[in-house]
Amino acid sequence: MIRFENLTKSYNVRGDRMVVIDNLNSTLPTGKSLALLGLNGAGKSTLMQLIAGTLRPDSGQIVSDGSISWPVGFAGSFHMDLTGAENVRFIARIYGVDTEELIDFVEDFAEIGKHFHMPVSSYSSGMRARLTFGSSMGIRFDTYLVDEVTSVGDARFREKSRRLFADRMKTSSAILVSHEMGQLRNFCDSAIVLRHGQLTYFDSVEDGIAAHLSEIKRA
Repeated sequence: MIRFENLTKSYNVRGDRMVVIDNLNSTLPTGKSLALLGLNGAGKSTLMQLIAGTLRPDSGQIVSDGSISWPVGFAGSFHMDLTGAENVRFIARIYGVDTEELIDFVEDFAEIGKHFHMPVSSYSSGMRARLTFGSSMGIRFDTYLVDEVTSVGDARFREKSRRLFADRMKTSSAILVSHEMGQLRNFCDSAIVLRHGQLTYFDSVEDGIAAHLSEIKRA
């Protein structure tokens, strides 16, 4: 369960206040893998960072009864001056998992070679995505926050990512952002659509996709 209580987040844009999440009160059900849909600029990435706790709201709070990953594909929580291995070691200590086991898993999965022992600041965006995805999947979370990450890399690596994510979904749930409707249909059973700072929940992912596509046509 993830519950939003009077949640508000805004940004100052050239002196004007732009509200992205507007006094949101909503509860996401336990055990559902949710497709997060919305137009470009609707605030999907902002909401994901708020849920993960990597971004602070202006007001309100988010309450959860389970463990939540950071947004997969978002490297903002990684220290750019540390190596990939050092970042993974720090994450293992924070989340209380076996350090060497997580390092071995991420190094093997990410397939970034010697870069794993180089500063993250030297990585390409694809390398950072591989590192964050592997780090997240190496820890058993109740809910994974995923933003387009299974599209990273060549066809072989994308398939490898898809298989790993599918395996995690056997015992966990997710909030997934993707422009690929097929991917959402494969992994999600419900949907939430973010519009004007508010969420609309759809028990059927197909209904959520239909509502989203209808909004795109109107935009």
